[in-house]
Amino acid sequence: MIKRFFSSTSEVPDSIEVPRHVAIIMDGNGRWAKKRLLPRVAGHAQGVDRVRDVVEACIERGIEYLTLFAFSSENWRRPQDEVSRLMELFVMALEREVTRMHRNGVCLRVVGDLGRFDARLRELIAQGEARTQENNRLTLTVCANYGGRWDILNAVNNWRRDHPGADAEGLAISEEDLASYLSMSYAPEPDLFIRTGGEQRISNFLLWQLAYSELYFTDTLWPDFDAQALDQAISSYRKRERRFGRTSEQLLER
Repeated sequence: MIKRFFSSTSEVPDSIEVPRHVAIIMDGNGRWAKKRLLPRVAGHAQGVDRVRDVVEACIERGIEYLTLFAFSSENWRRPQDEVSRLMELFVMALEREVTRMHRNGVCLRVVGDLGRFDARLRELIAQGEARTQENNRLTLTVCANYGGRWDILNAVNNWRRDHPGADAEGLAISEEDLASYLSMSYAPEPDLFIRTGGEQRISNFLLWQLAYSELYFTDTLWPDFDAQALDQAISSYRKRERRFGRTSEQLLER
């Protein structure tokens, strides 16, 4: 059965104490390594290990969806040796972690323009997704070679492909139509967005889906982001008044 999730601009989501969907930009790996006089790749390796801890913390707290920005479509601009090492770490993580994910009831999804990755990495992604597809304890989405603008353009182009007579018939694409073509149409919009590392921007991440997400920025570098740091983000989320265009008085009337 395909789940249907509504847009926060068309319907008002229920207020919940624990965010159903958390999206994270995992920033600060290189700076973590530099502070320790280590090569940047050491920070990325430590960051991969941190993913495991945060996944387990999300499961324990009842979070249903966790989305991680692992590699943006702009990250190809980094030094070639760093990009190559990131790809190696991605392969190693898939080889090492999928069995653990499956045992813990995690459903793995990888979204983005995967065509640029080599055959071995694409094979491991497909295998990991297939092996875990029936799991429902937590849906872990890894955004790789992903960009929010790419996601929207890709959705529009795919909709036009499926509606070749749209222009001649005067058909206009609706928000609901477009949302169903986005790469994460299987998930509700994030309730809570977290960026580690001190930067305060969303960097082309989930541009459509973050329209009404609560934004949380922390100076904590990703390799240091643990369960306690996650709890601090959730505590901040609980203090927010999520109005979705309404007034505070309207919330009191409910």
